Amino acid sequence: MPTPNARLVAKTAEDTARWLPVAMAAYERARIAAGDTPEMAARAREASETQFFDDGVVADGHLLFTVEADGEEAGWLWIGPMENPANWYVWDVAIDERFQRRGLGRWTMQEAERIAREHGATALRLNVFAYNTGAIALYESLGFTPGALHLQKTL
Repeated sequence: MPTPNARLVAKTAEDTARWLPVAMAAYERARIAAGDTPEMAARAREASETQFFDDGVVADGHLLFTVEADGEEAGWLWIGPMENPANWYVWDVAIDERFQRRGLGRWTMQEAERIAREHGATALRLNVFAYNTGAIALYESLGFTPGALHLQKTL
């Protein structure tokens, strides 16, 4: 299916205030699905909010976008520099289920690459939980390769 008419729209302070609890709840659920206890996931959520969203404002240099497709809100993208500003990170990306399998995730990641390059990045990194095989396949098709591999064994 062809990519819908898509664009990235910078989130306003009001957009961010609405988006943050939704995104952090999704992050918490993803950590639980990956094996964290609910308590561990809640602590990770709190740490992320404290580190990156002091008083609800995103950290300096980080960029938040709404992904729009065919005039509708279809997801989000959060990117920004790591400690070494040549390395940028996809802190969060999500495409609503009803917009998936249409090329929008690929387009969004290609836009993330473009924006990172424009800001002087020479590398773009991300984390993906192992259960998210569809996202892993997309990232590999875009040229991402493992930089670290965390393994676990249920006892």
